[in-house]
Amino acid sequence: MENRAIGSSGVEVAAMGFGTWALGGPFWAGDQALGWGPTDDAESVRALRRAVELGVTLFDTSDAYGTGHAEELLGETFEQARDQVVYATKWGNVIDSEARQLTGADHTPAYMRGALTASLKRLRTDHVDIYQLHLSDLEVSLAEELRGTAEELVAEGLIRGYGWSTDDPERAAFFGAGEHCTVVQAEANVLNDRPEMYAVAEEHNLALLCRGPLAMGLLSQRDWSTITLADDDVRLKQPEWLSYFADGKPVPSFAAKRDAIVDVLTSGGRTLTQGALAWLWARSPRTIPIPGCRTVAQVEQNAGALAHGPLSESELAQVEQILGRA
Repeated sequence: MENRAIGSSGVEVAAMGFGTWALGGPFWAGDQALGWGPTDDAESVRALRRAVELGVTLFDTSDAYGTGHAEELLGETFEQARDQVVYATKWGNVIDSEARQLTGADHTPAYMRGALTASLKRLRTDHVDIYQLHLSDLEVSLAEELRGTAEELVAEGLIRGYGWSTDDPERAAFFGAGEHCTVVQAEANVLNDRPEMYAVAEEHNLALLCRGPLAMGLLSQRDWSTITLADDDVRLKQPEWLSYFADGKPVPSFAAKRDAIVDVLTSGGRTLTQGALAWLWARSPRTIPIPGCRTVAQVEQNAGALAHGPLSESELAQVEQILGRA
């Protein structure tokens, strides 16, 4: 795989990054678990370092993940190697780190600046490469001032570029019109295609960071019939926006789609996970999937997809035909 550009920033990275939501550990919004179950910080640090060894240097995080713990792990791991990594973090959620709770949202420019200061401290750095709005459904009229503030932060050298984590093309395009907007982040995977978002990324010269490229683990090798998730795993008692799992088990309609395309995705010696990443690369030259990582084994399997590259045109066409999208 060739490297892919972060919009017009001049920064190039491997065609995939790693997401750090899961390694942030448990956190909640009220009684709704938002983490991914137990984590091992020592293994997380080993996984992050292994990623860089394998050429994956983009790490997507947020002050919300573990209410700051994911950022702290990145800062601890790469403080002495900051020039080797690219940080994409997010703001907008109000966090209580001691209680590990998300307590609300704040879309004011003043909160944006304060959140960035706190993220810089946790990341042990003087700048963030990509700063992303984490309020996916914020009204565009309220986001206008935030886009202006983001431009100020670029001028001040505190961020290199910015973007919006949203699945809405109108919102993505609004931020994308900003001079130093470099990315849009959206959920995108072989089970949930996003043609409108690929078009926005192309029109505004943005990288599309693909959140959920493995459908919350559904597109992995795990035997879900034998798995019992922890009480603090977001997939056990799912929030309304989580569509792939119900009560800790894959939703049958999505599982059926996965099973229908597994032979195509695993052709050429790929694992199912590697095939799912290969589909995204074939779907658009703007895509940079950011699968989650918690263990060295996960990092090695995901990064192994780079050696296989994107699906061929015929393989992509087969998948689209099977799923009725051709």
